[in-house]
Amino acid sequence: MACILLFILGSIFGSFLNVCIYRLPRGMSIVSPRSHCSSCRHKLAWFENVPILSFIFLKGRCRNCRRRISYVYPIVEIITGFLAVILYTFFGLNLRLLIFFALFSSLIVATFIDFEKNEIPDIITLPGIIIGLLLSLFFPELMSKTKSAHSFFNSVLGIIVGGGSLYAVGYLGEIVFKKEAMGGGDIKLLAMVGAFLGWKIVLLTFFIAPFFGSLAGIILKIKKGAEIIAYGPYLSLAAFVSLLFGDRLIGILFLR
Repeated sequence: MACILLFILGSIFGSFLNVCIYRLPRGMSIVSPRSHCSSCRHKLAWFENVPILSFIFLKGRCRNCRRRISYVYPIVEIITGFLAVILYTFFGLNLRLLIFFALFSSLIVATFIDFEKNEIPDIITLPGIIIGLLLSLFFPELMSKTKSAHSFFNSVLGIIVGGGSLYAVGYLGEIVFKKEAMGGGDIKLLAMVGAFLGWKIVLLTFFIAPFFGSLAGIILKIKKGAEIIAYGPYLSLAAFVSLLFGDRLIGILFLR
């Protein structure tokens, strides 16, 4: 029952994430106006705004203009619902769960904006870095530490390792390929992950992400001839895998 309830609550929050995904890159307020069809501006009634179910009952079309509704909406709601359940399964119902849910909800927003616009807004990452630092100082259990100083140092080091590693890759890439190899949004995204998760997890994220990115890059190259891919989604996925299985993976790598 707890998992069902958390999935429902997660999908409801996912509906809000959809608002952020659509409005943030367009410079629109995420508070007003109320939810509406992006094609005909029809304001949605409550029964048109029920996560997942409304998309099914409306058969993926606006009730007013019959234009197709993007599949991104139910996908985000489903992902966010499962995010809540998975985090609960691993961490239980506590403050860490809420913090990690907030972090990865912001990464979901960054992921889908990056897919659409090939950019990650600073309004997600820069406040996230500051919030991660503050949380590490006032809630050291976030980093599995007992002392605030140790947790805060881990967060600072996470920012440096996360942002610095991608900056170094981007800098070397520009020298070798004579063009931008890593976007500034990706650098700030990994710095934010480091602020919340610390240097060990963010370093693991740095090494895991290329496997996801390479696989996607090969598929997109074959299908669409794409030369550049959005890297933020694969950093986000790698961060999630590292959070859940990081200690186990680090233990395997160092034979502990």
